Amino acid sequence: MKIHMFKSAILALAAAVLAGCASITTRQGDNGKMMQVKLTNGMTVPQLGFGTWTLKGDVAKESVKCAIQAGYRLIDSAQGYGNEADVWAGVVASGIPRNEVFITTKIAPDVMREGTVRASIDASLAAFGGTYIDLLLIHWPVKGKLEETWRIMEEYVRNGKVRAIGLSNCNPHHIDEILAVATIRPVVNQIEIHPYMTQQEVAGATFAKGLQVESWGPLGQGKNGVLADLEIAKIAAAHGKSAAQVIIRWHLQRGLMVIPRSSNPAHIAENLQVFDFELTPREMQVISGLNRNERTFEKNDPETFPW
Repeated sequence: MKIHMFKSAILALAAAVLAGCASITTRQGDNGKMMQVKLTNGMTVPQLGFGTWTLKGDVAKESVKCAIQAGYRLIDSAQGYGNEADVWAGVVASGIPRNEVFITTKIAPDVMREGTVRASIDASLAAFGGTYIDLLLIHWPVKGKLEETWRIMEEYVRNGKVRAIGLSNCNPHHIDEILAVATIRPVVNQIEIHPYMTQQEVAGATFAKGLQVESWGPLGQGKNGVLADLEIAKIAAAHGKSAAQVIIRWHLQRGLMVIPRSSNPAHIAENLQVFDFELTPREMQVISGLNRNERTFEKNDPETFPW
């Protein structure tokens, strides 16, 4: 009975996403164009993308379809999310050509430890329709496995199955470990950043090493009160925007790539409508000043993560 009720709830949510998506109208950015970031390998990518953590099955498919039709062109996934095939189904259902959608996925820590990295990448490629992966990241810096994993990732760039490679959840010394052995340099470091975890030092060091910084959990994942912060609410009211829009704009004005996630069609559209206003230097300082070095989950520490 409980399983039936759970399946019914998932189907209902997917139907709601689909119904809501049909009514979405949104602008993609200034002059109708999404803001772009140029990576050090010469590739240009959307600065604002769509995250898919926790989204699975029909909910993931319909959310990704909705996001792409709303104007997103960067979609973030991971082996550990268990949704790569669902994300691909959403890309296909969107009707937008594959070469217009930038897909990121990440190598899971367990396959690094087990020595099955190649098999995992092959499985990811199959999940994405046997096409290619635009950006492949090491999801977490597994000690003693970075060099081996990086060498394998470089093979996939050389054989044309992966366009670019990078890192996630890495501190500066992890980046240095890769740079010491890399023949193909990492282009991105995706790390947790939100107003209560600004990561100024790690972000600054990452930029200094030539990598683009990308924010995951950019809205605090809804668990630590970032979206309800009173200072952010004041700034949002002054601009006639939501707290989420103000926070996303804060990321963008810091030069960060950012991948908010939602299965709510209205929020998917709203999160994209951040190109028609600008935060003042003072407002940027106020938001950055909210920093508490507070992770949304205390175990999300690159030095001690348990998975």
